[in-house]
Amino acid sequence: MRQISTALKLDENRLASPAALAAYRESILAERDPNRPIIIVCHGTGCLATNSPKVADTLRRAIAAAGLQAQVVPEIKTTGCHGFCSRGPLVIFHPTGLFYQRVQPEDVEEIVQTTLLEGKPVERLLYVDPNTGEHIVHDHDIPFYKYQQRLVLRNIGKIDPADIRDTIAAGGYQSLAKVLAGMTPEEVIAVVETSGLRGRGGGGFLAGRKWRLAVENVRKSPGPVYVVGNGDEGDPGAFMDRTLMEGDPHAVLEGMIIGAYALGAQQGYIYVRLEYPLAVRHLSVAIEQARALGLLGQNILGTGFDFDIKINRGAGAFVCGEETALIASLEGRVGEPKTRPPYPAEKGLWNRPTIINNVETWGNVPQIIEKGADWFAGMGVPHSTGTKIFSLVGKVNNVGLVEVPMGITLGRIVEEIGGGVPGRDEFKAVQTGGPSGGCIPWELKDTPVDFDSLTRVGSMMGSGGMIVMDKRDCMVDVAKYFLEFLMDESCGKCVPCRMGLERMHAMLGEFTMGKGSLEDLDELHSLAEGIKDGSLCALGGTAPNPVLSTIRYFRDEYEAHILHKTCPGKVCRELITYAINSELCNGCTLCARECPAGAITGVKKKPHEINSSLCIKCGVCFEVCKPEAVEIL
Repeated sequence: MRQISTALKLDENRLASPAALAAYRESILAERDPNRPIIIVCHGTGCLATNSPKVADTLRRAIAAAGLQAQVVPEIKTTGCHGFCSRGPLVIFHPTGLFYQRVQPEDVEEIVQTTLLEGKPVERLLYVDPNTGEHIVHDHDIPFYKYQQRLVLRNIGKIDPADIRDTIAAGGYQSLAKVLAGMTPEEVIAVVETSGLRGRGGGGFLAGRKWRLAVENVRKSPGPVYVVGNGDEGDPGAFMDRTLMEGDPHAVLEGMIIGAYALGAQQGYIYVRLEYPLAVRHLSVAIEQARALGLLGQNILGTGFDFDIKINRGAGAFVCGEETALIASLEGRVGEPKTRPPYPAEKGLWNRPTIINNVETWGNVPQIIEKGADWFAGMGVPHSTGTKIFSLVGKVNNVGLVEVPMGITLGRIVEEIGGGVPGRDEFKAVQTGGPSGGCIPWELKDTPVDFDSLTRVGSMMGSGGMIVMDKRDCMVDVAKYFLEFLMDESCGKCVPCRMGLERMHAMLGEFTMGKGSLEDLDELHSLAEGIKDGSLCALGGTAPNPVLSTIRYFRDEYEAHILHKTCPGKVCRELITYAINSELCNGCTLCARECPAGAITGVKKKPHEINSSLCIKCGVCFEVCKPEAVEIL
């Protein structure tokens, strides 16, 4: 992994005014050759895991060895996650936008020779559209990027997150300068209110209204006020917050500093989950560099405004994403939620007014200040303005991180940006909102993706998780899976959540084994409604969503398990049998060699058989069979 210096040498003195920041930006831009080509190598977590540091190092050595003319030697820049995680490591050439995917060190020599010296693309490294088979040369023509509207993510993939000069050159901290040079705290709050910005962490509460409530409470009870960035992203398959903190940490810091100015806060905290070491590292570097330039700490930009930020690492508890549990954790107590009201805007951290916003929410603030409330409110739909970042995962061709305007339909996200479901399988459902979200059937693909529309169909926006499922997924098993996660993550403080989730999980387990009755299904529905109404916090209150939504839209699958002892998705082990189609089997013996139970017999080049009494139903034979002769009955 690339070693990042936390002591980047900033030759300039501490910036003493907003005008000094503008002059500093001009000096950075003046030193840079706008015509110099740049090769971007993604160093997001996904690409780091697939060898991108070695790709970047090999590129540097190969370019030097090629003896290119000095005036055309490209700059090698490493950036945060570009979002197209299933295609990494990614290498992009600027300014043309030439896009290479799944690049490995052994590809570098051909890249240098063919692209840098001969000026031609390496065809085998180009993205191939799964639906048309077309080789696409430029990133802006790839559907995954073409149909997005990247606002919060606009700089990620272009800047080095460990170099504040890159951020400033791209316009970072200009909104902070605008605020400190000529806006009152009241004006800042009014702009955020008018923009209609809602919290991106799942609750969807209007950010400006929350800020105003805190200010009013401070007036009633003078004293400290705190701001918190919630980066405790715990949803399975979600990586929106991680990508933002890793790839553009200064966007989060700038938003929090602006919010602190509006609220009169002097201390802020960013709460980051333990499993995000690169995010912590980049945030730490960003905080240190911002302090060095006078953008954070004492007397920010010479205006007399003091504000600083500390990083707190969560211990991996999902429930600490809930704001009162997060506050308890920040104070050094067990991360358990408490009854509201009072809300944190009235009594939060150390019983003082506290504003907790998701880091994506904070990342929107600088652009709202820069371009205006009406500009932001003009995107999306009236009650869900702006854009939203989603992690698009599961049974979809283009897995990754996408940013789209609020109100776009589910179908457009999955089919146009995601490229649809792989192979010949049919799209079945999409779950939005993380483990507490609902499963929306493909028949509702025209549902707009906004806070209110998703709630109406039995799901939720959540923090932005989006899991695509196909016909091979069992919706009863899906509900059981998410309920098991939530049961394990429950703090156990309230009875409905502690005991109710356990009972619901047991009932689902019975259904997956073909047991139970329709009366039990009705009881499950009633229990889910009771837990939803009676739980202390949002974890318990939303935990029944996977169960309620699957009963609502996929009741026929529950009935198939209960009445017919079959699993339509062919997933539940107790209800399926593996067999080999003798007409398709070519006797390659691969299934027999891979079977861990020795349940498959046969001779080479002759059809094989599965001994059902020995079969443990692990599915290995089904996965490895090239002729697709293994069937699930």
